[in-house]
Amino acid sequence: MRILLITHYFAPENAAPQRRWDSIGVELVKAGHELHVLCPPPHYPSGRVREGYRKRYRPGSWQTTCYGATVHRVAYMPHGLGIASRTLDHLIAGVDSIRRACRLFSRRRPDVIITTAPGIPSIFVSRFLGALWKRPVIVEMRDAWPDLVTHVPGLVRDGGSRALMKRLIHEAITSGQRGSAGIVTTTARFADVLTERGLQRPVVIRNGSSLSQHRTIPPRELPQGDELRELRAVYVGNLGRSQGLDVVLMAAAKLRDEGLPIRVRLVGRGAEATRLAKLNRLLGSPAELVGPVPASQVGIHYAWADTTIVSLKDWEPFEWTVPSKLYELLAVGRHITCLLGGEGAQIVRETNAGDVVTPGDVDGLVTLWRGLFEEPERLARSEEGRRWVSEHVEFERLGAKYLELIEQVAAEAKVS
Repeated sequence: MRILLITHYFAPENAAPQRRWDSIGVELVKAGHELHVLCPPPHYPSGRVREGYRKRYRPGSWQTTCYGATVHRVAYMPHGLGIASRTLDHLIAGVDSIRRACRLFSRRRPDVIITTAPGIPSIFVSRFLGALWKRPVIVEMRDAWPDLVTHVPGLVRDGGSRALMKRLIHEAITSGQRGSAGIVTTTARFADVLTERGLQRPVVIRNGSSLSQHRTIPPRELPQGDELRELRAVYVGNLGRSQGLDVVLMAAAKLRDEGLPIRVRLVGRGAEATRLAKLNRLLGSPAELVGPVPASQVGIHYAWADTTIVSLKDWEPFEWTVPSKLYELLAVGRHITCLLGGEGAQIVRETNAGDVVTPGDVDGLVTLWRGLFEEPERLARSEEGRRWVSEHVEFERLGAKYLELIEQVAAEAKVS
């Protein structure tokens, strides 16, 4: 088959969505299918294409991946961290994807179209092309959209028309989901939510990880004798609106004021990085804010820490979300400080991978970290987390499951 993937995020960018589709693409091409990708030049997360990429990945160019997929680059708009400029970037890429797709596939059309969201405009691009070419569309929802519309600050501004705007966006995205030949979610809970809304047969294909890429990091050896012990906690990832990392800074400040020797690191960048840095200063710098680091250096920070942090705010849609970072931490095997609800918290409890604190609960986090300092034996973990990764989210398993869905959707389209 000829398969077309429409996405806003793709290699050589390096984050969970990009790694997900690199791994799935390997399996599709290995099975003998032809994979084409429509996406902008690599400009995540900064919003700008770095100097060394501008010529090679310019709009209108194409590349072949190491596993044989063909990547066609579409137009984009350089942007900052604000929602408005990023949304405009998604819209420009979406419009140009339609134009280039009609030209690239005028002779031989794809057999199946896949879109992965966010960005949200990709859903409507794929639905338009599917109707134009009479081809089945698979819609992949990596987050709990459209429900996050209600919760993301600034996405829909307050005012008399706010409720109407939310309802229209909600209905439009749900309509795009409902009209697809197949829908993919990354969690079982969100699949249940979509089923309740009348969507047929959502398929759960989780975000993935790889045990071979993440070696087990045993607990740090604690100092003996008269040496001062300290508890070390690290967060590695996006410093965004969704993570609620204020809680981490406030808990670290409280413990420091109690005299407990604690060191906290936040490693990464994102829309909230500047605000978090300001809050950290106001609290007397209880944490060390490190900028983004290459993937090759992430393991150094995990090895430094006693506990790793995964965190989301206490928004209802996040009850149906499992951050991909959790799977990485399960593979690493370090103790996890889990500031999650819903399915993510359930996985941590089932695998005995760490301790769960209610999102937003500063005092609960203080109590947990104080307990870990006083009883460091609680930091030791078993291999249950890594076994869970092997059984549920290894990249090869995800690719095989996607392949099965694509072939089923294509077969049903031929019959109809």
